[in-house]
Amino acid sequence: MFSEEHIRFIFVVMKPMDLLAKIIPVPRQYWGAIAVLLAIMMSVLDGTIVNVALPTLTQEFSISPSSAIWIVNAYQLMITVSLLSFASLGDLYGYKKVFLTGMCLFVVSSLFCALSGTFWLLVVSRVLQGIGAAAIMSVNAALLRLIYPPKYLGRGLGFNAMVVAVSAASGPSIAGAILSCLSWHWLFLINLPIGLLAWIIGYRLLPDNPSRERRHSFDFVSALANALTFGLLLYSLEGFVHDENRYLIYLQLGLLVIVAFYFIRRQLRMEEPLLPVDLLKIPIFALSMGTSIASFSAQMLAMVSLPFFLQDVLAYNAAEIGLLLTPWPLATILTAPLAGRLLEKVHPGLLGGVGMLIFAGGLFSLYILPEHPEKWDIMWRMILCGMGFGLFQTPNNFTIVSSAPRHRSGAASGMQGMARLLGQTLGTTLVALLFRLFVGAGGVQSCLLLSVIFALAAGVVSSFRISQPLPGKN
Repeated sequence: MFSEEHIRFIFVVMKPMDLLAKIIPVPRQYWGAIAVLLAIMMSVLDGTIVNVALPTLTQEFSISPSSAIWIVNAYQLMITVSLLSFASLGDLYGYKKVFLTGMCLFVVSSLFCALSGTFWLLVVSRVLQGIGAAAIMSVNAALLRLIYPPKYLGRGLGFNAMVVAVSAASGPSIAGAILSCLSWHWLFLINLPIGLLAWIIGYRLLPDNPSRERRHSFDFVSALANALTFGLLLYSLEGFVHDENRYLIYLQLGLLVIVAFYFIRRQLRMEEPLLPVDLLKIPIFALSMGTSIASFSAQMLAMVSLPFFLQDVLAYNAAEIGLLLTPWPLATILTAPLAGRLLEKVHPGLLGGVGMLIFAGGLFSLYILPEHPEKWDIMWRMILCGMGFGLFQTPNNFTIVSSAPRHRSGAASGMQGMARLLGQTLGTTLVALLFRLFVGAGGVQSCLLLSVIFALAAGVVSSFRISQPLPGKN
């Protein structure tokens, strides 16, 4: 694939990375975390950055808005259906290998996206990009577990939670800035230099998996059943929300029940299943998964519905809406790393429970917002939401990853990513459903009230973890 000259050039470029790691007084292993954070930033960002460009792409390719949605859905769908498969491959063949392969595919497919001359070529390129993103997301937490000593793992996951939150929230703002002076192609071209840098750093400085005897091979049947299960689930939800043919939806749901039943029964019989149902037997792991899904559902219920309220009811323009929403991710930036340090002294169940209660308080304060609020009235409520969410996510992610045996870190990392994706999907689906049932401000009010309920539930369940022993320091 590469000539000898290409390989020699790459290694010449890599040498300064070794030199930089020696000059700056930071342990060499921590430089690998930079590669992980750069990669997760790009993969999360690309899930939202294209949304703003959909009207432009609709005109560019002369397609309907409903067709343009596939540019977004193709990416998210491929991440969801392939995430657990890559997590299993990471446990079997190495997290570093899966990460570098995914990074390479993500960069190449980003170039394909930028060069796409037709709508369907862009959709296919987004499918490949989603597969690369799934490989990155599936092992990012597992790699951080290899990089950081157990004592400081919370700090590493705190930075990771901060990057995920900020990337997800800042996508529309970054897209708007790019599109204001460049063409839509640059939404994908910016991935090339960042992705190449992440690949080079990762190749040189990421640690390899601890060696262990491989007792089983990759289960292709389970991988196919996994893809069908989650693919049918998401596609059926989308069809229901967008009022597609009911008979077709019922057929999909019937197939979903059959495939999911077979898939779960197969996983229960396996020693190290693709869907790690064995890890769900660990009480603190199962509780953390439930709180993660609930928290991300609450987040998306609020973040997706609030712009409609700010624009349609309070008559703010796009720039003002962006400004009013910014305190949320900024508060998360400050709080998530702090939560990582607090983890060294405070039980993650207690820390997560307090975070979700603060988050629920912020959401409820938005629900009871005055009829004609000042901008500061909105912004301090956003700060409260961001603080609570950041205080919760770091200890929750720490618990998910560290409560699994070290050789199952890939499976735990994949489940962490799946919890986030399922929560976000459930949240956005509920927004669409509630907007169909309630008109205007009533739809937003119902979304905020439901988000409060989800956040309170996550806080209560998180508090149950206090009775569980702390995750092992293995």
